[in-house]
Amino acid sequence: MHMNVAPHLLTEDRAEYERILDQALSTAHARPDLSGAGTRLTLAQLRAMTLNATALVTSAAASEYDHFVKVREANRAALGARSPEPADRPGPGAGVVAIFTVLVPVLAGSAAAVLLLVGAVLRALAPTLVFGATLLTAGLVFGTLAAAGLLCAAAGLLVTALRNTPAASAPPDEELTRAREAWHRALLERGILPFLRDALAATGPPAPPLP
Repeated sequence: MHMNVAPHLLTEDRAEYERILDQALSTAHARPDLSGAGTRLTLAQLRAMTLNATALVTSAAASEYDHFVKVREANRAALGARSPEPADRPGPGAGVVAIFTVLVPVLAGSAAAVLLLVGAVLRALAPTLVFGATLLTAGLVFGTLAAAGLLCAAAGLLVTALRNTPAASAPPDEELTRAREAWHRALLERGILPFLRDALAATGPPAPPLP
């Protein structure tokens, strides 16, 4: 069934309107003034009637709703002004640097292992050979480069993780919360409940059985 949308009720607030209506209907059995709900009219009929009369029902809380919308828009504008601008996308050079940072420790570590192994073998077989000591020294240098590369890669990962950590969400604005609650209360007490009472009263009490 197509239902009219109230001129002063934004589409994003339709769900709230329906939620408050459903809460009122779910507790109708505990309200003496809605004692006919479920007998004179079913809850589904009352819900359909109230949704079709959205413009009429919500107009009873128009001032509270207008205030709520203004506070919400002001709050959104303030949050937008405080939000940091999106970071620039990394250029092509950033990818090259990342690859270089990963490859350096791997290549340097492999070279260090080979040089140290060959240098150790030559040193053991020919202790007087200078080339063996040279290989050992080169292996130590490449080992140092590999360790430095690992430290740089770890630091880069840490910086990336810190940048990608989502910022803590701002606490809800108290004025916005009060404005929303005031609209909900006015909508229920001055709009939905009176409409339901009038709808039940219009049906009248059930006719007594014939003798």
